[in-house]
Amino acid sequence: MKKRILIADDEPNIVISLEFVMRQNGFETRTAANGDEALKAVEEFDPDLLLLDVMMPVRNGYEICQTLRDNPALKKVKIVMLTAKGRELEVAKGLAMGADAYITKPFATQELLDTVKRLLGH
Repeated sequence: MKKRILIADDEPNIVISLEFVMRQNGFETRTAANGDEALKAVEEFDPDLLLLDVMMPVRNGYEICQTLRDNPALKKVKIVMLTAKGRELEVAKGLAMGADAYITKPFATQELLDTVKRLLGH
């Protein structure tokens, strides 16, 4: 069975690119353009991993991460936070809230793919 990846980002070009790369590597994908859509999609799609942009409308990535980590039924979802903010403080905040990895934009596609595969045991 294919591993499922939810891509939550409000930048269409990034979503298209991430979706293409993940599908090319055998993952099933779904997308969300804001925080509320992301939470709804997690419930419906039951992803194995969430690629989560920090800066999104409605609810930001930190709020989504916190919500997932506070719900025992959703703690199994791996979270990779994506952000243009790469300062140590933001990275530390994301990891402290329960993210499994933190990648700064712009990122190398191979680096992201390696992180996803490592977290999913591929």
